Order: sequence, then C-alpha cells, then structure tokens
Amino acid sequence: MSRTTPVRRSVALAAVAAATAMLAACGTAGGSSSGGDDATSGEGGSAAAGEPQTGGELLYLEYQPYTTLYPPQSGFYPNGALIANITDRLVYQDPETLEFSPWIATDWEINADATEYTFNLRSGVTFSDGTPLDAEVVAKNFDTYGLGDPEAGFPISEQINNYVSSEVVDDDTVIFRFSAPAPGFLQATTANGAGLLSSATLDGDLDSYAPGNATNVVGSGPFVITEETVGTEILLEAREDYDWAPEDSEHQGRAYLDGVRFSVTPEDSVRIGALTSGQTDVIRYVQAYDEDQVADAGLQLFAPQTQGVNNSLSLRFTNGILADINVRKAIVAGVNAQEVVDTVFTENYPVATGVLSHTALGYVDHEAELAYDPDEANRLLDEAGWTLGSDGIREKDGQKLTLVASEAKPQPLSRDTLTLVSQQLKTIGVDLQILAADSGTYAEAIKDPEQVQLYHSMVGRTDLDVIKSQYHSANRNANLSNDAELDRLLELVSSTAEPEARLAATAAAQQYLVDQAYVIPLFEEPQVYGAQPYVQGFGWDTIARPVFYSTWLEQ
Repeated sequence: MSRTTPVRRSVALAAVAAATAMLAACGTAGGSSSGGDDATSGEGGSAAAGEPQTGGELLYLEYQPYTTLYPPQSGFYPNGALIANITDRLVYQDPETLEFSPWIATDWEINADATEYTFNLRSGVTFSDGTPLDAEVVAKNFDTYGLGDPEAGFPISEQINNYVSSEVVDDDTVIFRFSAPAPGFLQATTANGAGLLSSATLDGDLDSYAPGNATNVVGSGPFVITEETVGTEILLEAREDYDWAPEDSEHQGRAYLDGVRFSVTPEDSVRIGALTSGQTDVIRYVQAYDEDQVADAGLQLFAPQTQGVNNSLSLRFTNGILADINVRKAIVAGVNAQEVVDTVFTENYPVATGVLSHTALGYVDHEAELAYDPDEANRLLDEAGWTLGSDGIREKDGQKLTLVASEAKPQPLSRDTLTLVSQQLKTIGVDLQILAADSGTYAEAIKDPEQVQLYHSMVGRTDLDVIKSQYHSANRNANLSNDAELDRLLELVSSTAEPEARLAATAAAQQYLVDQAYVIPLFEEPQVYGAQPYVQGFGWDTIARPVFYSTWLEQ
C-alpha cells in the first residue's frame, strides 16, 4: 500500500472499523519501528527526516474518553493527554534527563528548608481567551490546586504538599509558602497536575471541567480545544500566536501541526486495523500481543516508561483474611511476576524488582524479598491455619480462602494479568475471583476492602513524592490503609528538605511496604504508541503522555 500525503481529515469510527477487514491484505510501506528510548529533549519519537513541515491534521486514536480536564485529576491518561497539550507549566522537566529548565517561569529561588518558592515569570504570555498569564493568575491556579475547594468540588492536589498561601509581589513575581518543607513542589510545577488555566476557567466548579465542557477550558498552551463530541471526539487546533515554549525546546513558535483530532476507539482490533491500513496517524495503547504486527508492518512503535510506582496489586490489609501478615506474605510469594511478563507482555514491560520502577528516583531493589516461592507460600498458609479442602482451596473455621481482585480498565491487559495470577494462586490453595471493570457496582466495590481485597493500579510521576500519592491514606490510598506508621514514613518523604535524608525516607517507606507485604509489584508500565512512518517529532512528557507541540507530518 503506498503512502499518501497526510491531510486534515476526520474519520468516522464506522469507517475505521471497516478498515480492519483489510488487515490481511494491507500494510504501510517505509519507516522502521523504534523503541521508547529514542526520546530526546522531551520531544521523543523518531528522528526528524529533514526540516519540519507545517500543516496538516493528525488523527490520534485514544483507547478511552477523558473524564475531567481539571489538572490535578490528570492522572488518568486520556485526561492528561489533553491537558498536556492545551496548558503550559511554570517549569519544564526533561523526560530523559529529568533536569529542570525555564518555561513560564524564567527563574526561581527556593529557601533553605523548601518552605518558600519565588518564581519570576515571562512577560507577554497570554491565555487563548486573550487574558494575560501574570503572577495574579498563577497564584490563583496554585491556591486552587494546593488548597482545594470543597464547595466547588475541587480536591487538594496529591502532588502539592503542605501548601499554605501565595503572594503576588508584582505582575511578574509570585511567592508560594508552605507549612513544612515541600521539596517536591518544584517538580510538581512541571506536571500536568499544575497546568495553568485562565482566571475565568478557575471560577467554575468541578462539573465545568466534565465532558461536554472541553471547549470552555482555557489554557495558554500550543493547542486549543475547538470541537467536542462527548465520549467520541475532540479537536485540538494550533494556536497561531503561541510563542513561549520551554527555553530548552529547539522548536519555538506555533505548533507544526494545524490540529490533532482525538478519536475514542476502544476496540483494540479497530485501532490496530486503522493504523496498519493507513487510516490513522497515531494510536495509543498498542496491546502487547499487537506489537509485532505494528513493527512487521514497517510502522513506528514507541514504549516510553511511566517512571513511578510499578503496576502492582495492593493488598487491602484491613480485610479480615488479609489482616494476617502471614497470609499476605504467602500471597506475595505465590505470585510469579516473571511468568506474567513472559506470558502476557513483551520486553517493553520489564518485570518489577521493587515498589518503584528501576528508572524512578529513589528506586530500591527488593527482588529477593519479592521472589516467587510457592513452597514458602504453602508453609506460611499452613502456619496461619489454612488447610487444603477437597476442592484444592484452603479453608479455616469454615471459611474459604477466597479473595477478589479488581480488573482495571486503564491498566494494560488487566484481565489477562489477573487471570494468570489467579491460576498461580490456585496452586497454593487461594481462590482469586476477578471483579469486572464494567460492573455496575465496580466504582463502589473498589472502595470496600470486604468486596475488593487486591487492587490493580499504578501511578506515574518523576518525583520521590509519587510513593506518597499512591499509598498515603489521604491520597490514593491503594491499600485502603489505616496504618499510621506507613503514613508517617510517607510524610517524611514529602516533608524532608535535605536530599539524602529524603532518599533515606523513601527507601524506608519502600522497605516497610515490602516487609508488611502490602503490595505485589508486577511490571514496570510503559505507554505504547504506534505511528505511521511519516509522523515525525512525536513526543511525550516525563510519564509518557503524548505531546504534539513538535510533531509534524512528512509530506
């Protein structure tokens, strides 16, 4: 199949679905697959072939629809993909080196105990509604994110700790103050969770960021949302006057693309079929079993890592069965993460050797303590008084050793993963049931340790505070924890100014999670994208959300 010149277009899902019938007959000529390690200066992807060209609309197939455009709730990748492209941040963090450099802030000063941050701002920056991006609106953004607003429905950002207040010194200078050291705040200013929004946008409540309101969410970024079909499609159009990219970006000025059309396409076969038949430009969520098909078609494959808390099963230890540490330790020892990776995934999903990804800041290797050991698992369950029944499932005091794990739709191949884990646990006499993600009771069930005991999740962030985001009782609380000692250790991570002491604090928190058998790390999670060979300069941020600012289409 010959390559055609990319043009602005909108492809109906029915047409994309029809294209899957061409899979056996079609491929895309030219280009070569490349891995996620090709990212450079945050604008990753394949090396540019010649001079960037301006124009064209890129069609991007997304696996799921977004749920909110409120930046502190951008952890869900469809949310973050939009926020990353319509907002700017105070500071830029290089996704490869993790170094900080100026963006909207030209420079900054942090006091000795990290309780006061002063930022000097670029002049001449405006939001897409024409209003200035000055110190007053920056202060309003962080007051909203750092303090929350229960009346408007805004939660406190999990990335901003110990926030007290802001002070506007002049139009270009703002100071933020904290009740205790906040060493993670500088990195927080680089993240989508701190995407800068116009004053009018911040005046709304949480519902004003919900689907149906996307065109009303105003940022200062290189793209503007101009069209929305709820649950189906979003159009980003390039902002002609954009001229405040990060200082370290080789590309300055407006985006090369005229626009990016996000089309929600939940069926894996439809996304892959559209890509391999040339009906779309870029897709997210290439499943592991489709990677070879993309590469064999001569297409680009990118798998940047999310660099945070690994894809894991968190054990809800407030449940009666899991309150026994020997049962928890047995379950950890009864799961073979290497077999999960070898059976379900590819080399783009390295087996987890600790709570954090090995590329994450503060990573500690706990491979030996997390090793698969079914003999030890059986010994621990025997010691805990759980005996094998005639059906091969252990029981105690008339109760079966039955647990429930939650299928997680945002996690890659969650059901396949949990099915294999269930088979592994059955060999030690544990009956693991799987709660379907599309269940009507799912959203409430995952909040109840009596209904869901193993919670499937991960979180990406390139700061030591990521472990607090996942496990603290006031944040995501993956374990539904009531453990004051765990909270204390996590608070040390987020509130210790001295770098070496902070590293020691995160190591202690990881050790505690492993010692208490609160978590079963499975694999280091990437985001996997497929792209046509003519897509150049495709990039991502530090946790692998797509960034289209420097993307261009080779004619």
